[in-house]
Amino acid sequence: MQELTQIIGFVKEIDKLKAVLRKTRPMGMERYENSAEHSWQVTLAALMLKDYAAQTVDINRVIRMLLIHDLCEIDTGDVIVYDAVGEDHEQAEAAATKRILGMLPNNMGDEYITLWHEFEAANSADARFAKALDRALPLMHNLNDQGHSWITHGITKEQVKTVNGIRIKAGCPQLWDLLEPLVDDAQLKGWLC
Repeated sequence: MQELTQIIGFVKEIDKLKAVLRKTRPMGMERYENSAEHSWQVTLAALMLKDYAAQTVDINRVIRMLLIHDLCEIDTGDVIVYDAVGEDHEQAEAAATKRILGMLPNNMGDEYITLWHEFEAANSADARFAKALDRALPLMHNLNDQGHSWITHGITKEQVKTVNGIRIKAGCPQLWDLLEPLVDDAQLKGWLC
């Protein structure tokens, strides 16, 4: 019963991810997306786009990465990807991930902590694909929201292409080929600074 109680404690803790607001709005809505919604959507996107990955991926590993990749935001909050967050923030996210997944019994969280580090380092085909989709979804939100977050935060086309292009191209090049002209078009529409 102790193990079950610890797992339920973890499940209750991760409910807090629903309260972490991101910088983009869900398509067609005025409110901001929360990190739990993002994790759900990016995981489903991975399932549907797995055949477009730059390299063969183990979709089960990708799904696990995407389901846990933002748990740290329970403690650290969401930071817009265009901000240079630095080593202190990275260490805070690692500590938060370790704390949250450490709530699980019998070192059950160790596998997921390892996956989180792999995702962050993007040092495998699975992680590069997961990172690509993690970058693509906020970009798509902005493209479907007249650049709301980009305008609010003064983001340039060069920032979008540098930060997103590298990651998306590395993990899902055909997706970047589809999105890059839309970014160019967004600048022409005045959605980027």
